[in-house]
Amino acid sequence: MAGERQKRLRGDVEYDAFPYPEGAGSRDTDAVNGFKKYDEVMKKIKHTGAAMTYIVGHSSGCAIANEVNSRLGGDHQNVTLVDLDGFAPSPGQINKSSLQVWSAEGAKGGKSLHHDDWGRYSSQLQVNTAASATNKWSLHFSLVSTAATDAIKSSPDEDLKKGYAGCIANLCWLR
Repeated sequence: MAGERQKRLRGDVEYDAFPYPEGAGSRDTDAVNGFKKYDEVMKKIKHTGAAMTYIVGHSSGCAIANEVNSRLGGDHQNVTLVDLDGFAPSPGQINKSSLQVWSAEGAKGGKSLHHDDWGRYSSQLQVNTAASATNKWSLHFSLVSTAATDAIKSSPDEDLKKGYAGCIANLCWLR
């Protein structure tokens, strides 16, 4: 989500983003094993100097965010792990970080793809209400883009690419 558009949304926050590994499948192990930039991410986090660090993942990218958090050494007092409608962390992946788990519901009905999959974290679930999305896929993408609409209908790659098209960052988790 790095870029000028996001900086205009929250000029007081520095963003950095790493894309999902090309060719990686959607399973958590595919994501974790396919991501090759852990050292770069750790270096950026270590040298940021920020008062608060958010490690955010969406969908299968949650597995990568969870892994980054588990590799992060030191005090996690100022670290928040944010999982947006994806893989929940194991207790060991939290490492004293605060945790936010998010799913979405449509203002006119519907639940996001992983809305009911949070297991032990269900009591911590935070729900974002999307104005223009009602099906599980559009709601899934509404957590990263407020521009997500029901044009995103299913899981084939051509529809999923629509999920990030015209992205207007949804920063509901940023507090």
